[in-house]
Amino acid sequence: MGRREYVGGGGGMPGWLGGLVEESFFVGCEAHESRRKNEKNIFCLGCCTSICTHCAPAHRSHPLLQVRRYVYNDVVRLDDLEKLVDCCFVQPYTINSAKVVFLKPRPQSRPSKGSGNICLTCDRILQEPFHFCSLSCKVDHVLLRGEDLSSILFRFEDSDFAFSRFESLQVDEDDGPIAANATLEQPAQSKEERLPPSHGGGGSGSGSSGTRKSRFFPQIVLSLNNRRKGAPHRSPLS
Repeated sequence: MGRREYVGGGGGMPGWLGGLVEESFFVGCEAHESRRKNEKNIFCLGCCTSICTHCAPAHRSHPLLQVRRYVYNDVVRLDDLEKLVDCCFVQPYTINSAKVVFLKPRPQSRPSKGSGNICLTCDRILQEPFHFCSLSCKVDHVLLRGEDLSSILFRFEDSDFAFSRFESLQVDEDDGPIAANATLEQPAQSKEERLPPSHGGGGSGSGSSGTRKSRFFPQIVLSLNNRRKGAPHRSPLS
């Protein structure tokens, strides 16, 4: 398998990129309703569609990308995604020693007041010096500015997304709250543009290492002591 061109010349969005940011993942596969673990957590870059692990053998000759879940949202490992798209200035997280990037913008609990560092597309509050909260937001920003998407797309090797990587695939089901070990990472810097180190802007708490822990609300556990009533005391018999 050789190098694959990104399809969609003339500045248009290639089919695989449009599918990646628009497809629904972690929903049941209609073709394998009777099978266990039939959630669609793989994206076929050749067919531009989401598939489940049981569908993967039928796409053996196609490049496949694994999608994971984090905080009820779809994410892809940065190492995989940056082989396809320039992820510079998209805010990543580090989870279990792996960096991930959100595919779509996460819903906000409250609207931004417009202060501080925010996503250039959806106005979500970000840590400095990031500009986008998700891959979709970066793609939308490039299109809104009338720029050619080819400036952020890479020609990728099919071998980097071979079926053999999924033969022993384990489905990630991290649907819990933000983990305590989830940290924000500095963005990848292109050779043409280097940013100075961050000085702790965008939110409380800063560290000299440039890596900040994300805010989370630890689960409050209330422990109640079981109180046993003492044995009743009878009055002495007269």
